[in-house]
Amino acid sequence: MIIKRTIAKEEVSQMPKALFPGQIHIVQTPVEADRAVEYLKQCDRLGIDSETRPSFSKGHAHKVALLQISSDEHCFLFRLNLIGLTLPVILLLENPQVTKVGLSLKDDFMMLHKRAPFHQRAFVELQEYVRPFGIQEMSLQKIYGILFGEKISKSQRLSNWEAPQLTIPQQQYAATDAWACLNIYNKLERLKQTGDYTIENNAAQ
Repeated sequence: MIIKRTIAKEEVSQMPKALFPGQIHIVQTPVEADRAVEYLKQCDRLGIDSETRPSFSKGHAHKVALLQISSDEHCFLFRLNLIGLTLPVILLLENPQVTKVGLSLKDDFMMLHKRAPFHQRAFVELQEYVRPFGIQEMSLQKIYGILFGEKISKSQRLSNWEAPQLTIPQQQYAATDAWACLNIYNKLERLKQTGDYTIENNAAQ
């Protein structure tokens, strides 16, 4: 595989859309959160992301509303605006045995720490992880485009993540973002093991 260092936004826009292929589970009670974590803590690695209701008023910010945690087959959407950051979820974030993969994790942690204190462990920041593979892009959309030739839609990013019901497009968007982080990590881990890749010499301008 030839890995591009950079990719043009226009090229990504022409790619087919990536969608999480597994099952999406809405978690909106503490009991559902307990069950979700029972499954997730048995996984070796997970993708993670979060969503916050956008604020269109200067100086006013909302707390993180959604925490997405995904395996290859199941993505759980924890509605933190309804249940908060429960102890089982905190223990998962602190679990050193489960690798959690995300992008711009510093921002996610900053928002999550406003919900509850915790000490995150075993996290992989994709913006740093992709560098040895020659990838110079920082956005999930462009990194995914380079590796998979598919685009991740951002159409739901500014939607209301505190709505009474999350729409199907919101659910798919949220799940795809978390799963895409895991998918990128899995692919690069395989390439690292096989060495079956070369880095493109000429960076796109």
